[in-house]
Amino acid sequence: MKTKIAVGLLTALTLLFAVLAVWSAIAFLSTDDWIAKAIGVSVIAIVILGMWALVRELRFGASTEKLARILEAEGFLPEDNLPRVRGRIDRAAADKEFEIYRAETEAAPDDWRSWYRLGLAYDAAGDRKRARSAIRDAITMYRQN
Repeated sequence: MKTKIAVGLLTALTLLFAVLAVWSAIAFLSTDDWIAKAIGVSVIAIVILGMWALVRELRFGASTEKLARILEAEGFLPEDNLPRVRGRIDRAAADKEFEIYRAETEAAPDDWRSWYRLGLAYDAAGDRKRARSAIRDAITMYRQN
């Protein structure tokens, strides 16, 4: 619940900054100076890009949470029982568990559940880029089925 509150507050703050930036951009656009107009257009383009990224990340988070709830209800969500050293997951244990989920995904490459669990294993092993990619694949497969 704390995470959802934090996401809500950060989203509201981002939207406030976006509104203020667009307001400033409009002021730049209303001048006769072409440099000011270029700045105004650039600010609006950056705001549009930022809003697209915000929506994309919010959708990713909501989809990730939905799939986690489904896996938990089915009893297939892996437990977070990896040993920790000074608060961080033990890398050797994470790598060992990763191999289990990699093999599972290779055996069932069309199953979104295996891709989701592989994404969790990547995350535990410290590879966030591949974790997000695997979970995005899981979301895509879930939506197609």
